[in-house]
Amino acid sequence: MSPSQFVKQYYKILTCLLLVSEDVKFMPSLKTLLKKIRKELKEKEKVREKSQKNMRKATSLSKQAILLIHQKRFNEAKEIIEKAKEIIGTLNDASTKYPKIIYCGLFNAAHQEYSEANIFLNLIEESRFITPEEINVPSVDYVLGLADVIGEYRRLALDALREGDVEKGGKCLQTMDEIFTELMGMDEAYMLVPGLRRKCDVARRIIEATRGDITQEMRRSSLEKHLKKFETFVRKKLTNSTKSK
Repeated sequence: MSPSQFVKQYYKILTCLLLVSEDVKFMPSLKTLLKKIRKELKEKEKVREKSQKNMRKATSLSKQAILLIHQKRFNEAKEIIEKAKEIIGTLNDASTKYPKIIYCGLFNAAHQEYSEANIFLNLIEESRFITPEEINVPSVDYVLGLADVIGEYRRLALDALREGDVEKGGKCLQTMDEIFTELMGMDEAYMLVPGLRRKCDVARRIIEATRGDITQEMRRSSLEKHLKKFETFVRKKLTNSTKSK
């Protein structure tokens, strides 16, 4: 190798070393990199904890609203549903940034309970089925919430029977039958809505039990009326017999 070639090779190696050193200078250290990742993970953990707390709160509020509806305290039920709506809205907003954190079983349960409360309230007050779009919930969770409304109508029917209102109990049974029939007609939904088949099986048993309770009460009520008529008839006979003597 000639002196000139040696010099050229030397400068070439020196240039490469300088470039590498510059890259190393600007390359973040592993410690810095992991520190950034740790910060992101902590932020996600905070979001997860807060979201799960909100999900449980929304579910609890919806359950409270359902109990208030049964107690005919509709204004209070509406106020509580409104609080649940605000929480659901906050969670929906957070889901755009953290979908993997927000979309979990707890969020689905909150949606279902919220749907059930809204459907139940609107059926009682307006005799109509509120839509998923009106309450901003996924259709899958709406359907599962709708299936649970059948159980609430059984409670309404039993309350009506205890009050001696067989007619109202019969109307509750009609609503239960309508919901169940329409859900059963959604054959394709069983594959797309996890848990729907189980809820429908439970609903079938609830409806048959309610039908039996109403039938028994109707027979008892009918027998009571006939006994009263017979008692009145006997009393008249005895009164007429006493007068004739």
